[in-house]
Amino acid sequence: MTYQKLIVPIDHGNRNLKTENHVFTSGIIESDCRPVLGEYMYYNGRYYALSDQRIPYMRDKSNDERFFILTLFGIAKEAEKQVLNQKENSLQVGLPVGLPPKHYGALHKKFQEYFMGRGMQEFTYNGRTYEVEIEDAAVFPQDYAAAMTIYPKIQGFNKLVTVDIGGFTLDYLLLRNGRPDLSVCDSLEKGVITLYNKIISRVNSEYDILLEEVDIDSIIKGERTDYDTSVVRMVGDMTQMYVDDLLGTLRERGLDLKTGCVVFIGGGALLLRKYLENSEKTGKCVFIEDICANAKGYELLYQVQKKGR
Repeated sequence: MTYQKLIVPIDHGNRNLKTENHVFTSGIIESDCRPVLGEYMYYNGRYYALSDQRIPYMRDKSNDERFFILTLFGIAKEAEKQVLNQKENSLQVGLPVGLPPKHYGALHKKFQEYFMGRGMQEFTYNGRTYEVEIEDAAVFPQDYAAAMTIYPKIQGFNKLVTVDIGGFTLDYLLLRNGRPDLSVCDSLEKGVITLYNKIISRVNSEYDILLEEVDIDSIIKGERTDYDTSVVRMVGDMTQMYVDDLLGTLRERGLDLKTGCVVFIGGGALLLRKYLENSEKTGKCVFIEDICANAKGYELLYQVQKKGR
């Protein structure tokens, strides 16, 4: 049998799963029946469809099979884009992935083993059958990986801090002369989902309105909405308070964000960009606008690792 080799870096976020070319919600629905609409996967006698309802926060994503199935979705999506011979669906995959710096030391070996040793996996994606063997998996510190995608912009700084504002967590990492200092990092449960929950609760309590996360995003971005100005003002005030508290927490942990450089990463950072840039608590800021940067950084580090073997 002829296999095509494919490298598929994946960023397993709490809110979204990102490959080099695709972003989709980290949520799946399992069923006995084939979905009528949308993309689906048939695997181990069950049907799976992607869902906008994300999986609840998991510190250890190897605790069950859901993130493995999401990984198969990611591989299939990349195979559709990358595989030149569309008649050949047997793939040997190299899988660069990552973990928050705080959890890297404790979980990287377990996360690597989660993907390895499973042999050939057969599944059908959108009516097309694939045979996939994950022949190699490598785990890298996220945020450091994203920073490597813009290395020419930051190589002149002796010290910089990466701040990744994700769905559920806020991760920070200190880099000294381009190298990660894993003694100065943490993962805090202060991602934008916590902001959403507070806003939704308060607006519901005071105005009897059920806001959705997409509504909140639109208001924060300054886009036109159908909501009253008082609701818009409340969302803005609560967002400003969230950002002030977030930056204050980092300051309390001994991080001086006014010297050196701060690299903001993640969809949450882009959402809050105008608040972060206008804050008196930050100095030189660089925003990584590509939300797939961690995934692309994993591949860069993976290629370097392979050359060093």
